[in-house]
Amino acid sequence: MQANPDTKTIDQFLAENPDVDVSRAWERSWGILTDIKARIAGRFPGLSLHPSCAGREYYTSPTGEFEGSYQAWSGPGVEWLVSSWLGNRKASILDMNATAFLDQQTDVPHFIMVFGTIPRLFFYFDLVPRRDIRTDRDYLERYYGGAANEDFLSLRGHPNFQWSVSHGTYMRALLSPSAQSLSAELTDGNIDILEDYAYRYLERWLGWLDNASPVPEHERASLQQYDHTVRRLGYELDPMNKLAEQVFGADEVDRMIQLRMGAQQMAAVGG
Repeated sequence: MQANPDTKTIDQFLAENPDVDVSRAWERSWGILTDIKARIAGRFPGLSLHPSCAGREYYTSPTGEFEGSYQAWSGPGVEWLVSSWLGNRKASILDMNATAFLDQQTDVPHFIMVFGTIPRLFFYFDLVPRRDIRTDRDYLERYYGGAANEDFLSLRGHPNFQWSVSHGTYMRALLSPSAQSLSAELTDGNIDILEDYAYRYLERWLGWLDNASPVPEHERASLQQYDHTVRRLGYELDPMNKLAEQVFGADEVDRMIQLRMGAQQMAAVGG
């Protein structure tokens, strides 16, 4: 029986079109995410590149099949600001990220944005909640209601885009009311739509930061523990790790997971 496109795995999409040159999509999408990372960094002066990222500005797999970059910054206001990509620009697959895990001065949601190719265009976006939105109605409405909800529904209902379901139960458990996990035909027009969406959400998120109330000092330790647990499990339980193991091997992927979650940074601040 043919798989429903909603629940197709990355492996299945790649098997259908394994050798598509996606260099143009990399150039456009990576440019968008690099600029988004720069705008976030501009909001938080004093960030510095984390030492664990040494030698990862550009790297390749042992066979040269995959290439990529992983850079992460830490400093006042942000624990782990990531700009990364991994894939094969000549063979269909790309994963490109701009991610900001905030520190505990505020409880504004963390920011995660992913562009990819499989070789269909892939887009993942979420604002990771830092309160229990099932019980904290004020937090839910502040960050997931109103215009944010309208924008979510507009893109979710767009006929060009199709929902893409993770096979990982934890990854689905992570999804907030703002989460988008979509695929579409790999066209400049569809990238245009996502680019507009990305910047509207970025500007809204930066505005929340500007107007956020500080988290009381006595609540910050427990918030940090929550933040770090979500960060760790999100990387450890990602089903995409299995695909990476086929290219890099299990031991190297374990090291990559520790780097991607910022294990050294979390340990240094007591998390």
